[in-house]
Amino acid sequence: MLLVIDLGNTNLTLGLYEGETLGAHWRLATDHKRMPDEYGLQFLGLLQNAKKTLDDIDGIALASVVPPLTGRIVQACREYLRQEPLVVDAGVKTGIKIRYEDPKSVGADRVCDAAAVMKLYGAPACVIDFGTATTFNAIARGGEYLGGAITAGINLAAEALYARAAKLPNIDLQAPPSVIGRNTVHAMQSGLLFGYASMVDGMAERFRAELGSEMKVIATGGLADVVAVEARAIDVIAPWLTLDGLRIIWELNRS
Repeated sequence: MLLVIDLGNTNLTLGLYEGETLGAHWRLATDHKRMPDEYGLQFLGLLQNAKKTLDDIDGIALASVVPPLTGRIVQACREYLRQEPLVVDAGVKTGIKIRYEDPKSVGADRVCDAAAVMKLYGAPACVIDFGTATTFNAIARGGEYLGGAITAGINLAAEALYARAAKLPNIDLQAPPSVIGRNTVHAMQSGLLFGYASMVDGMAERFRAELGSEMKVIATGGLADVVAVEARAIDVIAPWLTLDGLRIIWELNRS
C-alpha cells in the first residue's frame, strides 16, 4: 500500500493507494506551526482511522510547495512511519518534460498534476488547480509542461474583500439565487463564484487557441467542485489529481 502526501499552503492532502485504487483519503488544514512529532502522531492516527498498520505501508510519496515544512514531514515519515519518502523534486523521474524558463520553480504539485493528466486523460490539456492560488497549467500533446497562468484563489479573494472593505461580510462560497444579487451576501457570492467561473471559461478559450481545439480541461483542487459546476469549459473534475500523480511518479521511480 502506498501513502501519498500533498503538502500545500492551505491544505495537507493524504491518500492510501492499493494498486491504482485510491482508498482512504483526507484533506486537512496545513498547520505551519506543527512540529515533526505532531505530524507523525497525526499520520499514525489517520492510519488507525483507516484500520491500517505500519506493516501495510510499502512506500510514501511526497509533493510539497511549502519548503519550511518539507523537512518536518520527511522527519515524521522516517521516525513514525519507518519509511524514507520519495520527494518529488529535481532528479526524480516524472515522465514530464518541463519547458518552463526555470524548471526548478515549477511547483511539485503541478508536476504531479501533469503526470496524472498524461497517464489518465491525455494531452493537450489545461489543468486548473483551485487552491490558495488558482493556476492554469498548459500541457502540450507530447507531455511537455509549458507553463501557465496564476491568479489569486477564490478563498483568498473573498478574504481580501472581508479584510479590506469595512461593510463587506465574511461569506460562504455557494451559488446565490441569481447572478444579480439583491443583497450584499448574494452580490458577493455572485461576483466571486460566477466571476471566477467566467474567468475559467475565458482562460480556457485562450489556452485552446494556443494548444489546439482538442484540448481537454481538467479541474482539481479543494474548490474544484464549487467552481467547476458553474464553468462550461471544464471537461473533467478530478479533485484527487495530485494524489494520482504522486502514485504514478512513485511507480516510475520504483526500479
